[in-house]
Amino acid sequence: MKELLFVAAYVGSTVAFLPAVPLTLGAGAAWGLGKGFLLVSAGSTLGAVAAFLVSRTAARGWVERKLGADPRFRALDKAVEREGWRAVALLRLSPIVPFNLLNYALGLTRVPLGPYALASWLAMMPGTLLYVWLGSAAGDAARGQASPAKWALTAVGLAATAAVVVLVSRAAKKALAEEAL
Repeated sequence: MKELLFVAAYVGSTVAFLPAVPLTLGAGAAWGLGKGFLLVSAGSTLGAVAAFLVSRTAARGWVERKLGADPRFRALDKAVEREGWRAVALLRLSPIVPFNLLNYALGLTRVPLGPYALASWLAMMPGTLLYVWLGSAAGDAARGQASPAKWALTAVGLAATAAVVVLVSRAAKKALAEEAL
């Protein structure tokens, strides 16, 4: 039951444009890496889909007024029109556009819901893994459950995961910049 409430809170906070990092770290601390990752993955994907649908329907006019004239949004819209789900995945992998803003911005594009949801889910995984892992390590430390060997493995794993996230983010940012040309 707590897990369902967490996922619902994650969805609600995403639609309400609230930061997701505290919930993501908290899931790692409360449930550990495996279960925390699954819960955050479900909550972030469902939240992204919910915000996307709100942008496509009830809040479309408001979102268009806020973003429609922005040249960066027009470039994003063109990239998504040309590349579809690939552009969604690259945008998700890149830190260029914040998570919540991207959900609403992509709701204005022509990308279909299914490809949007799948690309978002898959491309958000590296960042989700990193932040849940950080929360899990912090939770272990707070409970005094971290041996020196566990800390060493955690540090190596976190460094590797962070390096992958940074490298993938840079590659995505470069691909998006090339796409905008």
